[in-house]
Amino acid sequence: MATFLARALELDPIVPPPRLVPVAGNPHGAAPIPPEAQAHDVSNPDVVVGDGTPGGCTSRAVIDAVAQGGVIVFDCGPDPITIVMDETARVFNNTGPEIVIDGGGLVTISGGGERRILYMNTCDPDQVWTTSHCDNQDHPRLTVQNLTFIDGNAKGADPDGGGAIWVRGGRFKVVNSRFFNNVCDDVGPDVGGAAVRVFSQFNGEPVYVVNSTFGGAADLGNVCSNGGALSSIGVSWTVINSMFSHNDAIGYGANPQRSGTPGGGSGGAIYNDGNRFVLTILDTVIEDNHANEGGGAVFFVSNDRSGNLIIQDSTLRRNPSDGFGTAGFPGIFYLGSGPIQVSNSIIE
Repeated sequence: MATFLARALELDPIVPPPRLVPVAGNPHGAAPIPPEAQAHDVSNPDVVVGDGTPGGCTSRAVIDAVAQGGVIVFDCGPDPITIVMDETARVFNNTGPEIVIDGGGLVTISGGGERRILYMNTCDPDQVWTTSHCDNQDHPRLTVQNLTFIDGNAKGADPDGGGAIWVRGGRFKVVNSRFFNNVCDDVGPDVGGAAVRVFSQFNGEPVYVVNSTFGGAADLGNVCSNGGALSSIGVSWTVINSMFSHNDAIGYGANPQRSGTPGGGSGGAIYNDGNRFVLTILDTVIEDNHANEGGGAVFFVSNDRSGNLIIQDSTLRRNPSDGFGTAGFPGIFYLGSGPIQVSNSIIE
């Protein structure tokens, strides 16, 4: 009606303001970034996706670039662009060893609501075995930076979890990136990581997540049975200057699942399981996430009680857990070595 009246009265058409989507990271985060966690220099790329126009930036171009490996950048013109994948991009283990995918802050890669976006697995023979110890090798070293990942979908996928990104082996880090509306299976006791699922990093070194956003608005959250944003088994993480909000763990029955239930529902934002591993959260905001069972913000279970949870200069608030939690730390379920190490942080 507003448009009709504007035309009838020869007025300028009413144009709604553009939607403001969340920026990458905690805008107030000031924790120092270790050298190994910083963005890679991409001034001398090995592969350029695109020819300076949006038409050159296709799903096939992304798939081919990731298969080739090395330092990958995009040249899709001066404006933001969304590339909808018609197939999952797969890392080959005999490329690199450094594989960097840099969107320059303009590129969004979408799973179209139908598929996982990016896959790396050092123990998958289809991606080429390069060592006799695939579960503990130092390559490929995959970095995604200055990118947005949306509408990834790993429901029914094998391996499960990792709606946007699934990684096993080598090294992996996320820098200056955003994850919106990614999903994985709705139920299951250990499936998780609507945005990112990671296994077996080289020598137990941490996955770095730096200046990145997961969700950030009520209609942009990531959703899975467990680990609405991040999920792993036996993997350490260091999360720096980042934002997690409106992510949801929607399974039910916990892990191990209660009789008569499919299991799941823990870790609204982060789900960590395994034995010896460390989750370090630095100058990060985790708010308005939810879990049907435990850990509306963080679910952390070190089965042999050797793992540690460290929270510094961070804010965790309004992260309800409908099932169970840890007394004194709202939104957190924790079983580890000694108490949670909290300093200069708000947990409420």
